[in-house]
Amino acid sequence: MIYNKPATHVSNSLLVEQCRTQNARAQTALYTQYCDGMFIVASRYLKDTAEAEDAMQVAFIKAFKKIDQFKADVSFGAWLKRIVINTCLDALKKKKAHFEEINEKTLRIQEDEDSNWSVADGTTMAVIQDAIAKLPPNYKSVVQLFLLEGYDHQEISQVLDITQSASRTNLHRGKIQLQHHLKQLQHGTGY
Repeated sequence: MIYNKPATHVSNSLLVEQCRTQNARAQTALYTQYCDGMFIVASRYLKDTAEAEDAMQVAFIKAFKKIDQFKADVSFGAWLKRIVINTCLDALKKKKAHFEEINEKTLRIQEDEDSNWSVADGTTMAVIQDAIAKLPPNYKSVVQLFLLEGYDHQEISQVLDITQSASRTNLHRGKIQLQHHLKQLQHGTGY
């Protein structure tokens, strides 16, 4: 298996180069290789299957149109994932998710209060993702970007076109709701 990774990397590089010349077969090959994984990413942001599929398709079209911007400083998959996430966030913005902002001093006090919460042993990633998916859209987007994708508040504020303070506020409130949902599941009360 170790020998397959370089071959895959080389073939991805070759496919990307062929896509730069609008080679339809290369585009189809990359699409086939990444469509399932990118659909999973889109589904984390957009609950409706059709919306997730649409966003994924739009992201691939954007990627193939902007393939010259791919510099190979990250893997093609990572570059494409960022396009998929941004496309999903654009779709959410069109739904006009409302992002709240509170006073920084108040937020620091609140962050200290909830900074050391954890999930129960045995809680799977699928359970956490399901609980995140049930958050209100404004909290869900920020929580997903922060906890699942590893974005910081500056990146979140740029991607969602909100202030860093609004990002912190929505993360804080989203984490509280997430923790509440997970505790209810742990105690068998559901939500």
